[in-house]
Amino acid sequence: MRAISGLWRWRHNPLRRTTDLVEAWLALAALLLVLLVTPVIGLVVGAVAEDALQQSVKDQRQSRHLVTATVLRKLDRSPLEADPETSTGREARSQVLADWMGPDGTRHQATAMADLKAPHPGDHFEMWTDEHGTVVARPLDSATATTHAVLAGVGAALLTAGLVEAGRRLIVWRMVRRRYARWDQAWDRAGPDWGRTGTGC
Repeated sequence: MRAISGLWRWRHNPLRRTTDLVEAWLALAALLLVLLVTPVIGLVVGAVAEDALQQSVKDQRQSRHLVTATVLRKLDRSPLEADPETSTGREARSQVLADWMGPDGTRHQATAMADLKAPHPGDHFEMWTDEHGTVVARPLDSATATTHAVLAGVGAALLTAGLVEAGRRLIVWRMVRRRYARWDQAWDRAGPDWGRTGTGC
């Protein structure tokens, strides 16, 4: 920001170096890119992610089915688990041996996770399966898809801003290195005669 504010002050300053002006213009260009281009990239990435995720939501809703299963018995090893697909992630689940009818009419009997704290034989619970009756995770919901798309857009915007700033810093670093190299060359040329002017030597 100091370089940008100095852009106006350095217009007619006799001590102004060309690199000072270039650095100020570079800072201004980087600021404009961050303010104008970064939001556009974030919106585009977010919109693309939203379309892809909402299509995934539709596909999962078509291919996954909610069926009612019956508890045959509670398994000895029945740790309480948090379902990562739920909105709160705190629903207690128990491991049971269950029986259910698949959407295609086939009967299945296998281990499943029931959203029951204390399951008993004969208890009913709902779970998600594919069209063949195989247990699958619950389908992605629209709200979660939108949240993921927003996070993708924000991440893309922040990444773009970081790349712009990193590019600006890299260019300034190279300019400073070149400036120091020129100073070293000038000092090497003036070094042998430094302080000898007017001594008569």
